[in-house]
Amino acid sequence: MTTTDDWTYVVTDIETDGPWPGPNSMRSFASVAVTAAGDQLGVFEAVLEPLPGAAPNPDTLAWFQAQPEAWTAATTDPRPVPEVLTGFAAWVSDLPGRRMFAACPIAFDGTWIDYYLRRYTPYGLVQGPYETNRIFHGPGLCLRSYAAAVTGLPVADAGPETLPPEWFGNVPHTHRAIDDALGYANLLAELFRRSGTVGL
Repeated sequence: MTTTDDWTYVVTDIETDGPWPGPNSMRSFASVAVTAAGDQLGVFEAVLEPLPGAAPNPDTLAWFQAQPEAWTAATTDPRPVPEVLTGFAAWVSDLPGRRMFAACPIAFDGTWIDYYLRRYTPYGLVQGPYETNRIFHGPGLCLRSYAAAVTGLPVADAGPETLPPEWFGNVPHTHRAIDDALGYANLLAELFRRSGTVGL
């Protein structure tokens, strides 16, 4: 496959115990670094301890009761948050070339990652032009919005519930962070191929 796109995309999925960073906690996340052609460059996966003073949202916990395997994956053997975020920032920094965060949707996953990065590291998801020390260089990519643009679907309908499973590499959407991140990484490559960014 050929492409002029030389970015590294850090495709990320998160699992949280509520809707709001700070009052609630991100319990796990996984990132898959890929090229536009879908070549995998690395994987980062972690389970985090709850934030100090935070508490799970009752409605979110009730939802997880129907997803026991996802809850187990998101809460087993948690690590201290500063340790995880420091390790994540170092991992991203070691990836080659220009690096862009990608998520589905970026408005949710990106908000949480930005909150955690800014609270526990010197970095943010998108940093101003006055910040020269950064781990992400691009503005970020919303895979749901991109899928809507490629397919013509409304943005709200352009997700794993409606798009063909093979676009996700037939990786089941399990709400386990690593599974969903891998699926979204496959989706990114499929969308690039269909948009003409990557040629055969």
